[in-house]
Amino acid sequence: MRKAIKRAIGRSYLRLAGWRAEGGRPSASSYVLIAAPHTSNWDLPHMLALSYVYDVPIRWAGKHTLFRFPYGWFMRALGGIAIVRHERRGRVQQLADLFDEHPGLVLTVPAEGTRSRREHWKSGFYHIARMADVPIVCGYLDYATKRGGFGPAIQPTGDVRADMDKIRAFYADKHGLYPELFGPVRLREEDGEEDAPEAPVSSTDDN
Repeated sequence: MRKAIKRAIGRSYLRLAGWRAEGGRPSASSYVLIAAPHTSNWDLPHMLALSYVYDVPIRWAGKHTLFRFPYGWFMRALGGIAIVRHERRGRVQQLADLFDEHPGLVLTVPAEGTRSRREHWKSGFYHIARMADVPIVCGYLDYATKRGGFGPAIQPTGDVRADMDKIRAFYADKHGLYPELFGPVRLREEDGEEDAPEAPVSSTDDN
């Protein structure tokens, strides 16, 4: 689909939905894109519309069974990349390796891991960015103002708390469709807890 057509589709969708794109396009060519707050199924079409407007070719990881016939073509058309969960490499390593395989990759990760409220985010997005040596960009949908776009690009330093402080500050005034389902912007590592750094991927059995 031509860029001009996609941009027109994205703008028309946002206008009909009463939303506005806010800010500019990220300057980095490859990055991990946080998709937050994630509290509703409406988040996906809104984010896709924004990606069309900004000409940002977002990709997302899904369980390989989602890409079987007859729906595989549709999932790929929406930016899906198949991930084999039982492969010897860990899921985070698989996703980090995608940045070598796909130049200019923008990998979207729902850091909350679910639409339900959780007290901690999944840390996969952070470790993927560190392994791939790419920045983390804060994508957002603010249902309070009906505006969405892209926030700052944060290069992870290994100081998890300091890096998360920047991410927390950005999302402090952002609201999901169901604000009560948007839990704390916090990783288990910050509380001294062990966390298997797995990255959430889309699946037919996810909550």
